[in-house]
Order: sequence, then structure tokens, then C-alpha cells
Amino acid sequence: MHPERIGPYLITRKIGSGGMGAVYLGQHETTQEVVAVKVLPASLAREEGFVLRFGREVEAMQKVSSPHIVRLIDSGLDGETYYYSMEYVEGETLTSRLKRDKKIPWPETVELVLQICAALKSAHDAGIIHRDLKPSNLLIANDGCIKLTDFGVAQVFASNRLTITGGVIGTAEYMSPEQAQGQRATKRSDLYSLGAVMYAMLTGRPPFVGSTTVEILQKHRYGQFDRVKRYLPEIPPFLDDLVNQLLEKDPAKRPPDALVLSRQLRDFLQRIDLQSTGETMVSRVDDVAVGETLAASEAGFAVSGAHGAFGPTFMRDMVRAELEQATIGGPWQQLTDNIWFLLTALALLIAIPVTIYYSTERLTPQERFERGLALMDQDPGSDWLTARNHYFIPLLKEDPDAWRDKVQPFINDVDGYELERTLLSRRRSSKKPQNELERLLLQSRRMWEAGDWKGAEERLRALRILSTHKSEYAAFTKLIDRWLEEIQDQRPSTNTQKEFLHDQLSQLDQLQKSDPDSAEKLRKSLLALYEDDPVVLEWITAGQIPATEP
Repeated sequence: MHPERIGPYLITRKIGSGGMGAVYLGQHETTQEVVAVKVLPASLAREEGFVLRFGREVEAMQKVSSPHIVRLIDSGLDGETYYYSMEYVEGETLTSRLKRDKKIPWPETVELVLQICAALKSAHDAGIIHRDLKPSNLLIANDGCIKLTDFGVAQVFASNRLTITGGVIGTAEYMSPEQAQGQRATKRSDLYSLGAVMYAMLTGRPPFVGSTTVEILQKHRYGQFDRVKRYLPEIPPFLDDLVNQLLEKDPAKRPPDALVLSRQLRDFLQRIDLQSTGETMVSRVDDVAVGETLAASEAGFAVSGAHGAFGPTFMRDMVRAELEQATIGGPWQQLTDNIWFLLTALALLIAIPVTIYYSTERLTPQERFERGLALMDQDPGSDWLTARNHYFIPLLKEDPDAWRDKVQPFINDVDGYELERTLLSRRRSSKKPQNELERLLLQSRRMWEAGDWKGAEERLRALRILSTHKSEYAAFTKLIDRWLEEIQDQRPSTNTQKEFLHDQLSQLDQLQKSDPDSAEKLRKSLLALYEDDPVVLEWITAGQIPATEP
């Protein structure tokens, strides 16, 4: 049964529900405006915290104004029932759409994400972090307009009274790693959630799933997800990379804000449009001339190797870019119609890496070693590979006795990094390990990501002993050392957990004497928080925490 009336609204039916109450379809008795009415039940209204949170949701909606955010109309108190009304959106949630269609084509996904970016920009500009972006909070109107709703756990910068240090607020499947750790959410936390939503739209599933909330949160913090292209091979590489960037564990590696993200997507769409237009122009170029041009470029790069950032693919892209420019007119049109201009430009580009190659050869061995060291100071990536391939290995080949002790440790570091990248890539693509050591390493990694820190650490230490017996396992040893170090940095402190629980049980013991009702609420809260940890549940039930380790 639903109430017949809430405030000035006549209630028709219930259209939704959540942790903070129910949502009804209503009609204003005077204006006849059809609205959605959200209520905080009387049972929750007796708890001050829920009333404050409900009020904060109203406050957040008052601050934002966007065609892609559900509009607040009114709020009030009817007896013991707090309520607010908002515009009614005829359509369906993104959750319903995904249940019906499983996946959404990538062009439509991009258009929907652009609208969500507009909603997030409006909220962020108003000083509001949504903190619970997920498919069920996104309404798709019948005209295709998408609207963000449910600011129930939003963080209003101007009001910190409800901020809970160490609290985990949000929905597990779409929660950022920093929220999973109980850290303060930022604009980039919402972008992570948007990346998870985008992943679900493209693949039909969130990036991480699990049998328990704790397992999913652990995966957000430490797990690796399968790239979108595994489920959608035809996805443009840019979109696949963008989803990966949005789902970076480190917030600093994500796009800085929703505006930048929307610009990246619009630039991508513009390039797609230009490419489709340019296909016609590409066919007009003399095939023989282009073939000779590309052959010349490839020959040049056989000499220069990886000393430059240019290659055959770059050359083809350059040709295409010039032709695309011709389709839209401008001062370059006459030049791009001239194949000799293109040949000259490509010859110049070929000369650049060749020049770099010979200038590198003129460096002294010590100068090359120092350049390699400078590259090794960067984060692991292409700079490390360049240091190994173009500085350290050539030095080792030229004079093994003089350079072995200096460069071999760095070569081993890079080999370990490359091994890790290969293993995780092979795992994401569901390829089988090539040998038993790889299988055991990946097994340890899975244990680590599932939260079994102790088991993963024990296996890795055992594997390290095995790997040190053969020099060809040096890369494995380096990788194991790095993983062991990461586990030590990331694993939660058992002593800290015990100290926290000891304080809570002491408080529980005091409340049982003075306020049994509050004591029971505290006990139930502890049991709910640690329902997936049988060891801690046993401690709570027994009322005793083992002594902390020295």
C-alpha cells in the first residue's frame, strides 16, 4: 500500500525505493503538475543522522541546475514524513536498459557519457561530489536525454557535518578505490565511477564483480579488469584507452575533470567524422606514389630504429591528416593536392630520426650510461625500455667487463617490469601461462587481489627461493621482489584493526550497562561491517580481541 497523499501531492503509485526511502508518482492538487515524490519514512526520521542526510540531499539538488540533472521542485514535512518533489522523467533507468539490451553500441555510449559529463560538471562547479554514480541513478528519458538523480550520499563542500572519516559510502560495483579505502571523495572519484558505468554500458557488466561487497572493494583497490576490447573487439582504441584511464587506481592519472573528459570525447567524435569523410579523399591519391612513399619511410626507419617517435603508422596518419584537411578547405588544400609536397614532407620526417641516431652514436659511453640512468628515474614504462634497449644493452655488448656490474641490475629491473606487463596482459586476454613459474606467479597474484595477503606473500617468498637458482630467472626474481614490496605497502595493519575493535568492544561493554539499546545497535553494526570476515566475527561474538603483535 502507498500513502494517498504527501504534502500537496496526490499519490498514484510507487515507482522506486532505496536505502533512504521510497519514491512515488504524484500530482500537485492545485497545479496538476506530475512529479516524483521522495519520502524519508517515519522510522528513519527518528534518527537524526538520516534526517540530516536527507536534508543534505535537498541542499545538493538546490545548488545544481542542469538539463541533465533531475530538477528539485519542492520539499517539506508532512506529519513525521520528510519529503521532496522533483521532476518526473518518463523513461527508464540505465539499469533497465542494460538488463534489456545487455550492451549499448559505442557511438550511443559516447553520446550518453557526454550528457553525464555535463551533469557532473554542473554538480562539481556547485561544489558537490555525487559519490554514488551508477546505472540505477541515471534516468534515460523517452527522448534520449539522460538525467542524473539521487544525491543521497553526495558530499557538499560547504557542509562537513556528515563527513565520516574512514567511512565507506557508495555502491561497491561502481566505487572508486579511494572511497573503498574510506578516503575523501573528489571530482576524480566521480570520474572513476563514470568509467565503471561506461565499462558496463560497453560490455554489459561492471569492471569488477564478486560474491561479497568486501571482495569487490578489494578488487577496486588492487585488482586488474579485462580491457573493454576483450568483449568488444571492434571498439576504437581511443575509447578502450579512455576507459582504462578513467579506471586508474591513482586519481592523478585520471582526467582532471568532467570538462576535460567531454572535450576529449568531442575531439574523438570530430576525428571519426573527418576520417569517414577523408576515406573518399584517400582513394583519390595515386596508389603507386603513396606505396613508394611508405616504402621509403619504412626503409628509413629500419635505420633509425626506435630513436624517434616516428614510424610507418605515423606516416600513414600524416598522409591521411593532410587529406582530411583538404576535405574541409583552407590554405592547405592546394598543397595536399600535390603529391610531391607530401613526398618532401615525408622525406624530412625520415631524416629527423636518422639524425638522432647518429648524434646518439657520438656520445661517450659514460654519457650514454648517464642518459640511461635519467630514463630509469622515470616511472616504469617506455622510458625504461628505451634505457635498456638503446643504452644499457649496447654498452654491455661493446665492453662486457667494464659495464656488466653497472648496467645488469638495471637490465634485470626492466626485464622484471616487462615480464609483469606480459603476464598481466596474458591474464587479461585469458591466455594460458607459458610455463609453471608463470602459472604459480599468477596464482599468487590472484590470491593477493582477493585479499589473501598472507597466502600470497608465503607463495611469493617460496617462489623467490626457487627463482634464484638460475640466472635466466632474474626477471622473475625482480618481479617477485617488487610484488612483495607492494604487498607490504598495501596490506592492512592487523594491529591497527585489533586496536580499533578493542576500542569498539570497550565502548560496547560500557553501553551495555548504561544504554542497552545503543549497545545493541553498536553490536549489530560491528557484525554487519565484518560479516565477510569469520575471524573478526568470532572475536566480536566472544567479546575478546587477541593481543597485538609486537
